[in-house]
Amino acid sequence: MILLSNIQDGTEVLTDGESVEKTLSIIELITSGGTSGIVIILILFLLLIVVIYIYFERIFAIKAASKADSNFMNQIKDHVSNGKIDSAQMLCAQVNSPVSRLIAKGITRIGKPLEDINTAIENAGKLEVYSLEKNVSVLATISGVAPMIGFLGTVVGMILAIFELANAGGSIQMDVLASGLYTAMTTTVGGLIVGIVGYVAYNHIVVKTDKVVHQMEANSVEFLDHLNEPI
Repeated sequence: MILLSNIQDGTEVLTDGESVEKTLSIIELITSGGTSGIVIILILFLLLIVVIYIYFERIFAIKAASKADSNFMNQIKDHVSNGKIDSAQMLCAQVNSPVSRLIAKGITRIGKPLEDINTAIENAGKLEVYSLEKNVSVLATISGVAPMIGFLGTVVGMILAIFELANAGGSIQMDVLASGLYTAMTTTVGGLIVGIVGYVAYNHIVVKTDKVVHQMEANSVEFLDHLNEPI
């Protein structure tokens, strides 16, 4: 329990040199780092927003691309076997997925050598993969850059702390060093947090994209095998 004693002028002071426990909120921690610390934290916060936006935008896009009708390939093979090329193309247009677009590209090459059909499907597949990986490289970049930005804040904070030490005139006070030390610590933590979130988001998107790519490859091989079957 903290004891207070009243002085004649009405002020209150602590008795027996007892200390008061000091608490620090996140906002106070950020603002205590000075202008340089606030600027770096703001940059890291903007990068975090970019990571979150790209992650959810890609997740929804990949989820939509991965939807597939289990009966789609059976219908395509039936149409092709019966010579109903127009019906097969119409079915691909209705489904409108990466797999259906690959199959549609192959259908337009029916009648040509199988190697030409395979090449056309591969080229279309590259475009589909490029579309699926849109902005994913930004996540990889942020996951590597964010910790560097945080370490930059650490270096700036330590420079400020050393500067205060050099100008202390022989009397070092911890409150004088606080601003530089806060900058050093908060920016490091912020950079690592953004970097970790970006790294996890990037790897999760890559795994989801690979599943769609494997689905595209499996259906393309199935289509080519059907064309290669003896009549």
